[in-house]
Amino acid sequence: MADPKGFMTTPRQDWPRRPVGERVRDWDEVYVPGKLLPIISKQADRCMDCGIPFCHDACPLGNLIPEWNDLVSREDWRAAADRLHATNNFPEFTGRLCPAPCESGCVLAINQPAVTIKNVEVAVADRAWELGFAPPRPPERLSGRTVAVIGSGPTGLAAAQQLTRAGHTVAVYEKDDRIGGLMRYGIPAFKMEKHHLERRIEQMRAEGTKFRTSTAIGRDIGAVELRARYDAVVIATGATAWRELDVPGRELAGVHQAMEYLPPANRVCEGDLEVSPLSAAGKHVVIIGGGDTGADCLGTAVREGAASVTQLDIYAQPGAERDEDTDPWPTYPKIYRLSAAHEEAGELGSAPAADADARLFAASTLRLTGDADGRVRRLHLVEVDASRRPVADSGRTLPADLVLLALGFSGPDRGDGLIDQLGLELDPRGTIARDAGFATNAPGVFAAGDAARGQSLIVWAIAEGRAVAAAVDRHLTGSSRLPAPIGPYDRPMTV
Repeated sequence: MADPKGFMTTPRQDWPRRPVGERVRDWDEVYVPGKLLPIISKQADRCMDCGIPFCHDACPLGNLIPEWNDLVSREDWRAAADRLHATNNFPEFTGRLCPAPCESGCVLAINQPAVTIKNVEVAVADRAWELGFAPPRPPERLSGRTVAVIGSGPTGLAAAQQLTRAGHTVAVYEKDDRIGGLMRYGIPAFKMEKHHLERRIEQMRAEGTKFRTSTAIGRDIGAVELRARYDAVVIATGATAWRELDVPGRELAGVHQAMEYLPPANRVCEGDLEVSPLSAAGKHVVIIGGGDTGADCLGTAVREGAASVTQLDIYAQPGAERDEDTDPWPTYPKIYRLSAAHEEAGELGSAPAADADARLFAASTLRLTGDADGRVRRLHLVEVDASRRPVADSGRTLPADLVLLALGFSGPDRGDGLIDQLGLELDPRGTIARDAGFATNAPGVFAAGDAARGQSLIVWAIAEGRAVAAAVDRHLTGSSRLPAPIGPYDRPMTV
């Protein structure tokens, strides 16, 4: 513990964001470059090095947070990078994309603002790359065993890196033309610039991992054929079967799923397209769904120059403080949060009809109506109570030239035939069933990540990848020294 009084003398200070008027004109990350490092050592000093660090339990990766906080406070970047990478393959991803349940579990958060754990993490990760503390770690010898990993999101990449470093020959199969899964085409560049992803992919290539893009298992290569080629297969395809909106007018032109809208926008940033075919420029946009995917659509639409953008959330607006009865410390509380996208929309007045920033809370869509050409033009909604029952005389309409559905995902997509060809059993939620060792009912086939757990956070995805790698290593060799931070039935802390 570098400064025993740091949590009493130093106030919380977050990585400052760039001015809204500046950042909405580009796709760069929203934070001010170079403004984190000068403040981060003092922020790490705020860690109390408490006797029972609940931040460990709040994070499924088991990150050694007090240890690297202490090292950062002393500016020992090499040791901090070693401790960070001991539990997390991709801390620059989680430091940018995770909502930080570790901070909700910070003991200091009982009566003060939590330690800026997420900012410390990303500072360590970025410094590790700058100072050469994240070199490739190829295995000393090969095991002679082969593994196919299907899917290149955070689960698939973590599993592949762990198995490669254990000495197995690993090939990652990705149906898209680039590696990265949702991190590539689902997450906008203003949340994570893609050079962070490219850097890790090149590290993995140098370690020996093979990548096969534009290859859908079940369609381009039969799932049974693939299984016959390898000693083990890991399915990490994610939960990409999106939820639908069953209301009149859903069939109108201009109504799209969020994951139909976000990938073309990301391809513009990649240089594949000059303009997205679904660009929000000049359109009145309504986003149905109050989660992170909806916020990603919001920030994207603002940058594309939408005439207005409104986000509908069926839940009531939460309070600014934790409700100790429903969300006691150290659980992750449902509180009012202002993402960068909401800050932008609020400051720019992108949704003049909204309750707060760009959001209409406690709002349920009744129907969509269009013009004579079959294009959506208006969204009809109603206010709902806590039981989602309509409130009398609360109906209203919004102009809508583009409606985006961000309602979450129900499980893995079965369209490619992978699940059916292998005869995989599903659980009642529609996700891939597995046993305590991450194994499916198909011999030698394992399932991890959102495809088996259901829609979750990036930290759970990476933890699943690390844990399934240990299970596969044990299956192939009889034992494993790889860490397994979670089991397939573990869940986040709740009341």
